[in-house]
Amino acid sequence: MTVLTPPRVLTVAGSDSGGGAGIQADLKTMLALGVHGMSVIAAVTAQNSVGVQGYWELPPEAVRAQLGSVLGDIGAQAVKTGMLASPALVEIVAETLGGYPAPVVVDPVGVSKHGDSLLAPEAVATLRERLLPVATVVTPNLWEVEQLTSVKVEDERDLRRAAEAILRLGPTWALIKGGHLPGEPVDLLTDGVQEHVFRAGRLDNRHTHGTGCTLASAIASYLALGEDVPGAVGKAKDYVTGAIGKGFPLGAGIGPVDHAWRWR
Repeated sequence: MTVLTPPRVLTVAGSDSGGGAGIQADLKTMLALGVHGMSVIAAVTAQNSVGVQGYWELPPEAVRAQLGSVLGDIGAQAVKTGMLASPALVEIVAETLGGYPAPVVVDPVGVSKHGDSLLAPEAVATLRERLLPVATVVTPNLWEVEQLTSVKVEDERDLRRAAEAILRLGPTWALIKGGHLPGEPVDLLTDGVQEHVFRAGRLDNRHTHGTGCTLASAIASYLALGEDVPGAVGKAKDYVTGAIGKGFPLGAGIGPVDHAWRWR
């Protein structure tokens, strides 16, 4: 009997002890979409439904060793990055992925869903100057756009200006997530030539922890499955919309999206 190896996707991110975001959300997404997920843990958080109580970076040599172990033996058809915490970790990841022949989806994580900082202020410049230029797709929310470019998005008309500012930092594609704007959610994907607008109805569900991690991981998974960037983003958006719709209460605060919604 022939057993086929599924496409492989690597996440480089932080661990969420509550299981809703970070490494845990990434691996659940990858399993749900039919790829083999692998992980490089860059930081460990103490985190639950009400916030982040603390985080601890792994030593740079531990992150470098994990990257070398996975990419040197197993390999990956796509890579997703999330919480990287410090300039040293951003530098190591950028150096490694800059020379690796696979698409890279960068989720430039700055704060948690609850507003807790997950990126040292001094790491923002390193993220901007070193990691974004190696990204195939970068997926900032509106706060992260402002953190990286000083562009403030106040309505849908500002999305193009935000995307242009992100593209000037070097990624091939920018996906500006406009879910925090008033009205119906709208995202803009562009490489500076093509433009794709994604709309969805606003769901009446507060349990949305892990949406950013899930979206970026879904994009990476679909890229590994052979989709082009617009196709991967479109399918990832459909998956995340379903996961938000089935988000469930957990603990006393904001619960997670349901990564297994298609199975239930």
